[in-house]
Amino acid sequence: MEYYELHPVTPQLRYINKAVEVLKNGGIIIYPTDTVYGLGCDIFNKEALETLFSIKHDSGTKLMSFVCSDLKDISNYAKVSDYAYRTMKRLLPGPYTFILPAAKEVPKKLWSKRKTVGIRVPNHQIALTLVKELGNPIISTSVTNRMGEVLSDPNEIKHIFASQVDLMLEAGPLNGKSSSIIDLSDEVPEVIREGAGDISMFE
Repeated sequence: MEYYELHPVTPQLRYINKAVEVLKNGGIIIYPTDTVYGLGCDIFNKEALETLFSIKHDSGTKLMSFVCSDLKDISNYAKVSDYAYRTMKRLLPGPYTFILPAAKEVPKKLWSKRKTVGIRVPNHQIALTLVKELGNPIISTSVTNRMGEVLSDPNEIKHIFASQVDLMLEAGPLNGKSSSIIDLSDEVPEVIREGAGDISMFE
């Protein structure tokens, strides 16, 4: 596994570009977000998606979110109502995952049974730069151990995933608290998971 330490605010572009190259070649990476480390691949690479499901011991039944670079980017991959747009504009970038109706461009493997997808715009310069340089979303699923516990120590993550992942971008220990999940697919918002981020506007 290639391993690079990046500055969280002004990340070195040469390391970002190495990660982008890995993604374009169907590889799997670990990268920091504003909540936890994410395990990811290019959203449009089917083989990489299957590899990712295998690493997570998941047959594709769980909703995996993906990272977009900004609000404008989201509308290419999900159907966004006026209410959803106003809500996300207030909170993004930030530690939230929003569930929205899927657009046709998104691989059906990532759709839930309700034809929805989870979308993130994290407030972390490495993740956002990564997506912008790649030119399309990357998958974001939390880095966990076999018990499903979120891992926040980069050294522990490196030890566990060294033989499974192609590259890791490291930015120090993260807070270890997952994003709040808000369902905006219907007219009435629903808090699916309370995590990082203020959810008082939905209560």
